[in-house]
Amino acid sequence: MKKIALSMCCLMFSAAVFAEKSDIVASNNQFGVHFLSTNVDYTETGNGIFGTRTGVIDTETGPVPGFGVSVSAMRGPGNDYFHVEAALANGHTAYTGALIAGGAYGSVVGTSSATLTDLSGRFGKGYARGFQSMLTPFFEFGRHQWDRGVNYGETYTHYYYGIGVLGQYAPASRVVLSASALLGRTTGSYITVNSGPGLNGFAGALGDSMLSRVGVAADYAFAPQVHGTVALDYTSFKYGMSAVYSVGGGFVSWEPDSQTHYTTFRVGLGVGF
Repeated sequence: MKKIALSMCCLMFSAAVFAEKSDIVASNNQFGVHFLSTNVDYTETGNGIFGTRTGVIDTETGPVPGFGVSVSAMRGPGNDYFHVEAALANGHTAYTGALIAGGAYGSVVGTSSATLTDLSGRFGKGYARGFQSMLTPFFEFGRHQWDRGVNYGETYTHYYYGIGVLGQYAPASRVVLSASALLGRTTGSYITVNSGPGLNGFAGALGDSMLSRVGVAADYAFAPQVHGTVALDYTSFKYGMSAVYSVGGGFVSWEPDSQTHYTTFRVGLGVGF
């Protein structure tokens, strides 16, 4: 009887372990849709070139709502992993700055339209750690675009690439908690400034920078093929000053240095496969 009881306990323990590991794999095999809100925290700073202001020139802050879709998969005995995502957010931010003709920072306060478009792909390989966790190193690349409504419109774009790690833990059946970190670099940073009455636009390269992102998430399986998710990510990067462009009439223009921080909250539903 003792041997039978011991065998039964071992079988039950093995089944529990299998369920926990399969919960993590299941959370990585789904098609998802989510609603999001990205809080923009953007600051331009001047360096005094041509006698212009130094320090903060203008800022844009505030939440921009949107939605996204994603597909992730973890397959095979080696836990090969990929994740692709597309997101679009559209709304308004609070603008604080000054007139182009001059004035101190804060002399102009208003709102600015904002559209954020993001595409990304992630590839990696999962490694089980014990009975309830997994570490997945990955390589990620993507593209970001910000259509900014100041003046007659400005568009910022960049690509990025980097390496990161995804850590996942299953504390209970159907529940998977995740944390991730990415360290990368922007490339191909570019700005287009639209022309309008009294303002000649220009387009050109911006300086690239290091990019970092950290995030946490939770996945709950309401049913074997139905998942609910919540996630929070924080991203930081910079744009370096552009070249100086002649815009006619003896005037020149350029894009100053800037720092961008995004805090994105997501909530969504997924369908497992």
